[in-house]
Amino acid sequence: MVAVPALNEASTVAEVVRQAVDALPTAHIVVVDDGSADGTAAIAGAAGAVVLRLPFNVGVGGALRTAFLYAKAHDFDAVLQVDADGQHDPVQATRLLGALDNASVVVGSRFLDADSYSVPAMRRFTMRVVGWLVSRVTGTTLTDTTSGFRAADRRAIELFAEHYPAEYLGDTIESLVLAHRAGLSIAEVPVSMQIRQGGNPSQDPFRSVLYLSRALLALVLATSRPVPRGSA
Repeated sequence: MVAVPALNEASTVAEVVRQAVDALPTAHIVVVDDGSADGTAAIAGAAGAVVLRLPFNVGVGGALRTAFLYAKAHDFDAVLQVDADGQHDPVQATRLLGALDNASVVVGSRFLDADSYSVPAMRRFTMRVVGWLVSRVTGTTLTDTTSGFRAADRRAIELFAEHYPAEYLGDTIESLVLAHRAGLSIAEVPVSMQIRQGGNPSQDPFRSVLYLSRALLALVLATSRPVPRGSA
């Protein structure tokens, strides 16, 4: 199953769905419309996706938990997360899905093999700091903890359907810590990403510092929560 959380992505979601269908013709494409005020849901449906509509915006973490609940209810073997803004290339999905043979959560990293992905210096610094901290907590070297291009196996689907973090950065940093604390293995594979086709990324120094502060708070919350029942 391909899970695409989307909020007001009417300009890009159709192409994302079409690319996913072309790259993974036997996959089930699910767009979770997170309370969009534009035509995201209708456009995604017309492009061939199953659309799960949330009545109001709950954030990407809540949208992804909805996707994992759907995956669990329909007994899928794996979930591939793809952003709706056009950054992620579904053609590279086989790298992530193939790595599920040896890990329960696989992250597509922009920085694993090379520094070709353009990120402003301050933003890159904060990402490196966060990556180092999450790597220490999880015991796994992770270079791109904020990547939303990920794959999850059955064990991760079971965990995330019940416990996927809904707070800010819960879908990235906290979900990795959650997986580790629940006894699931994590791996990275190299991927290339495009500049987002819609929306505006925050890149100024002030927002980078704010992001780092929020990331540290998310990490504290992630390590202080009880380990989910039935997990290691």
